Order: sequence, then structure tokens, then C-alpha cells
Amino acid sequence: MLEKRKIVIIGAGHVGSHCAYALAASGICEEIVLVDCVKEKAFAQALDVADSVSFMPHSVTVRSGEYSDCTDASLTVIAIGEPRLPGQTRLDLLGRSVELLKELASELKPLALTCPVVTITNPADIAADYLRKSLGMGRCQCFGTGTLLDTARLIRCLSQASGVDRKSISAFSMGEHGDSSMIPFSAVTIGGLPFDSFHLNKEDILKQTRQAGMDIIEGKGSTEFGIGRALTEMASCILRDEKRILPASVLLNGEYGQSGIHCGVPCRIGRNGIEEIIQLKLTDEEQKMLEASCQVIRKHTEMAAGI
Repeated sequence: MLEKRKIVIIGAGHVGSHCAYALAASGICEEIVLVDCVKEKAFAQALDVADSVSFMPHSVTVRSGEYSDCTDASLTVIAIGEPRLPGQTRLDLLGRSVELLKELASELKPLALTCPVVTITNPADIAADYLRKSLGMGRCQCFGTGTLLDTARLIRCLSQASGVDRKSISAFSMGEHGDSSMIPFSAVTIGGLPFDSFHLNKEDILKQTRQAGMDIIEGKGSTEFGIGRALTEMASCILRDEKRILPASVLLNGEYGQSGIHCGVPCRIGRNGIEEIIQLKLTDEEQKMLEASCQVIRKHTEMAAGI
């Protein structure tokens, strides 16, 4: 375990506050600090989460704070940005997200952060790339949740379609955290058996996985619980040095034939962040789908640089 288990969440909106609650409920950290440009919001959200701790079996301090709290944090989480509206893609948020990230980077860069920085701001892959460059951090230290939430949705869909418990399913969503995400079905196992043993429809599974976020937004206006738990799983890998394999949006330097962009791929994650990028053996069709998704990311990464 790390000697200090402090997590700072920058952005106290729907996503940031639900991440704070999921982290508090998990018991993996000793202190959670919420920071927001609207200080009253950060204070209120932290107080609300702190009230829930009274009935938890473990102790955790939840409070609001300042950017300077990141200097001795075990993990910094970036959850700023505006929520998607019905009909919007994550890429539609690019302009405003870059403006906000630019302002945030001006506050964080002088702090010379040494802890891992994980961003969940949309569009996830482009935001992770922009923040990493702006902070001058290495690819192992600054990355995004990427297709981690997509993977949670994929496992749910596979479980519902196959009738097999989620804990017996191994699968990853890869590529963009968005409408071009892909699934390497050749690497999916259900109860130890290959995907094709179950005669499920690949197109249906992919469509359901991609559409899940918009279904939630159209029904209630925002996603929050899924990403809160997904972030907690990634945080646990870091704070507990678990070295689990989870998808993350990390800078690729030749892996999967791609370079210069962040993309959701399976990674071994531990105390210092990304320890290894796992390169699955993709079929020719899967490789083409991943390349197409990376092209979408690359185009918008170039657009972000010009904002």
C-alpha cells in the first residue's frame, strides 16, 4: 500500500461527485479532496459525500480544497467539462473541453505533479493527449480512462446475451471512447470458452456497447454511476499497486501499429500508472477497425492542437 492514499478530483459536477462517492464507498483511500472553479459547489459536494461516510465500515476524510492539494496526492483525477446533451457525440465537446483543459494546465503545470494523473474529461482520448502534452508528463503517468467504461458496458451486454455471470467474462473494448470503438472478439472468452462458442451476434453486441452512453443520457440527462465505479477500479490499481489489466487511453508509440495518439488499449496498471501496454493478437478485420478508430482520434487530436 502507498504510505499516503490521497485522491484529488478536479471537477465537482455530476461525474466528479459520483467518482468521489464511489471512491469513498470503496475504502481504498484515506482522503478525497474535491476542487472546482466554483468553490461553493466543491464544498457542498464534499460535504454531501462526507455525510455518507458516517454509515460506512471504514474511515475516509472528504473535503474541498485547492489545486495545491495535488502536490502530495497519490492520484489526481481530472473530471472537468460540460456534459453531453442528447444527440451529441463526445467529439462535439472538443472545443469547450480544450479551453477548460488549457486553463487547468496553467494552474497545474507549476506544481510539477509527481503522482499519476487520470483524466475522464470528454472527448477522452483527445483530452488525455492534450493534458499530457500541456503538463509535460510521460505517457505512463498521464492517461485517460478511455474505453474502461465501454468495457464495463461490453461485459454487461455479453452477460445478458450469454446468460453467464459477468465475473466469468474476459473482454475489452478498444480504440476511441466513442462511436468508433471496436471489440476484439477474437480475445473474448465467456466462461473460458471463445466468443464464437456462443453464437452471439457481434454487430448487436458492438451496437449495444456503443449506444449505451447515449441511451442513459437520453433517459436521464447524464451518466455518472458507471464512470464512478470504473474510475474507482483504476484508482485501486494505482493505490494498491494491483498490476491488473484494464483498458486505458495511453499514448501509443508503435503498439498496434499506431504512434502519436492516445487510444484505449489493455494495460497493466500499478503504483506508478501504466506499467505495460498489452498487445493482443488481432485478426486482420479487427486491426482495420482499430486503425479506423485511431484515424478518428488522430483527426481530432490535430484539431485540438489548433484551438
